Amino acid sequence: MSPLFTTAQLRAIEQAHPDAGLMERAGLAAATLARELLGDDGSAILVIAGPGNNGGDALVAARHLMAWWYKVTVLFTGERDQLPADAQAALDAWTAAGGSYTRDIPVQRYDLVLDGLFGIGLSKPLQGYHADLVEAINSLDVPVLALDIPSGLCADTGRVLGCAVQASHTLSFIGLKPGLYTLDGPDHAGEVIVTDLGIATKTPDAGTLLGNHPALPPARRKNAHKGSVGSVGIIGGDYAMVGAAFLAGRAALLGGAGRVYVGLIAEHAPTVDLRQPELMVRSPKTLLDLPHLTALVIGPGLGRSGQAAAILQRAIHVQAPLIADADALHLLAEDADLHAHFNARKTGNMLTPHPGEAAVLLGCAIQEVQADRIAAARNIAHRYNAITVLKGCGSIIAMPDGRWFINRSGNPGMSCAGMGDILCGLIGSLIGQGLTPEQACLLGVYLHGTAADRLAERIGMIGLTAGEVAIEARTLINAWMREN
Repeated sequence: MSPLFTTAQLRAIEQAHPDAGLMERAGLAAATLARELLGDDGSAILVIAGPGNNGGDALVAARHLMAWWYKVTVLFTGERDQLPADAQAALDAWTAAGGSYTRDIPVQRYDLVLDGLFGIGLSKPLQGYHADLVEAINSLDVPVLALDIPSGLCADTGRVLGCAVQASHTLSFIGLKPGLYTLDGPDHAGEVIVTDLGIATKTPDAGTLLGNHPALPPARRKNAHKGSVGSVGIIGGDYAMVGAAFLAGRAALLGGAGRVYVGLIAEHAPTVDLRQPELMVRSPKTLLDLPHLTALVIGPGLGRSGQAAAILQRAIHVQAPLIADADALHLLAEDADLHAHFNARKTGNMLTPHPGEAAVLLGCAIQEVQADRIAAARNIAHRYNAITVLKGCGSIIAMPDGRWFINRSGNPGMSCAGMGDILCGLIGSLIGQGLTPEQACLLGVYLHGTAADRLAERIGMIGLTAGEVAIEARTLINAWMREN
């Protein structure tokens, strides 16, 4: 796991090291990485230097690359007298070394572009000349090394501000930025490399990037039995949505739970899952009366009827960790009484919304959720007293105490029905095997995405199904347990 720093936190770190020569260090680090990417062959490099400190970093890099005998062309978009002091010194050092600059991209062949147009301070959409320049960079069809953040990408949210550079590599200075890993960030950042520039970066309020698997369930004793490794209840499956509940149940079973009960709300629901007969089908009432549940999932295919709301009301009073998904989220958002009772629970609350459901929980537009996914997840976690998993590219896991995480596993092949059902089933299963709700959410999200990544590597992303992900998750967690 690696820390994630907001722009405000990075500015505070920079201000705590005023004499560290950070621009010179950043420029040298960028030049060194460019050299590693190209080799020592005198390649042609286009350096884009913007009107701020990010442009200064690029100019320092250009100076080193020219000294190493690369063919360096610098495009500088600013005015010398309007540059910050360090960037002005970097421009003067570039020209003193014999360098020159232009305002337009000369027509020639380039082997690499260094993007130092705008850094983490950008807060408004790119327009006019700068937008045209970004589009021109993207049309060159050569590798692009972005310095700190691809120009046009919001470092805190991953939003594209008008347009953004499509980088093949991003060198992140001081620490990692959340915007590189959520929303549009992964589509623009390419491979991310971080350099701390030799300064301390510990910040207690930093987020966390899930880069490998978190805590695993405890090893099973030889004397284990089905009752000792979790009894998970799944409630949902109204008319025409029975499959959602069965998918969640199968995921809980494949994830390792000893017993999985599925309570189907549909009037003429099947009494057995013919594909997974190990699932024990019950009525929701009978399921909720079971005294030995270790985790309860409610929502997959639940519907939003009065009956569904009554079942959710009863589920809230079950003394077991509760994962609410799908229709249960709408019911919680729309019924103040349900919301109040849910918030008052003491045995572990978890919510797993996609952006549309998150908008319902917050009473806002989807666009507002996606504009700042981290803030949205943290607001839900606080408002509902629940660990919140905001699904999507770079899923956000937010804790009620304010801590937050970004998951980097997963791929676009997961854009199909049933994936959320698999996730909540896995989380319930992991709780049953001895993990805390927090540990289960972190591992469940990472396992879910990594299983999909393994499948994508083997068979591709097109046609990936939720059921396959559950099976692959079983293979993965067993492998991790053997390695542990």
